[in-house]
Amino acid sequence: MSASPPRHPKAPPIPHAPGLTVETDEVAFGGRFAMQRVCFRYTRFDGTTSAPLTWELWRRGNGVLVLPYDPRADRVALIEQFRLPALAAGLPPIQAEAPAGLLEPQEDPAVAGARELLEEAGLRAGRMERIGGFLLMPGGCDEIVHHYCAEAEIPADGAGTHGLAHEGEDTRILILPAADAFRMVAENRVQGAPTALALLWLQLNRARLREEWTR
Repeated sequence: MSASPPRHPKAPPIPHAPGLTVETDEVAFGGRFAMQRVCFRYTRFDGTTSAPLTWELWRRGNGVLVLPYDPRADRVALIEQFRLPALAAGLPPIQAEAPAGLLEPQEDPAVAGARELLEEAGLRAGRMERIGGFLLMPGGCDEIVHHYCAEAEIPADGAGTHGLAHEGEDTRILILPAADAFRMVAENRVQGAPTALALLWLQLNRARLREEWTR
């Protein structure tokens, strides 16, 4: 009898939690990422047991996002790139985002973030401040994106494109005064939640960073 194929590395069994009963747990699809189908019951707030629920869970692992900020020039740099899911959602396919990427197992998010910043925007990170780790879609995906703000020397004008050719990346840098980037969020012209969150954090912490990072 042949052995069962190994389970997808990004789809380990659901961990134990108080009040949770997992009835079935299978990997429905395994490509670059995994789609896990889980049938479970859980204890409701009133103490009763829920009916059986079947959820599909998209397993992506951890990611990192870095918002580069130049405290002396008071500028930020975003990147623009083609996003098929945005088009499928009825949004413009060219999205303005902060540089981001997925982490390798056990990889330091700050190290990975500095690498992504260089690859996607051609900028080198100086001091980095952690913003936090946030779930993208708590109802359907396990991805936690670790957010950072990085000190960077951002020129007044950016030229050329960036990205890794073997990964199909094609990114174009977008350099903005910080106030203009905040206005983009207010006007809903930044439509990716992780980037909008990072810019809102910077809007709250901008004065402090300008003082601390220009000493």
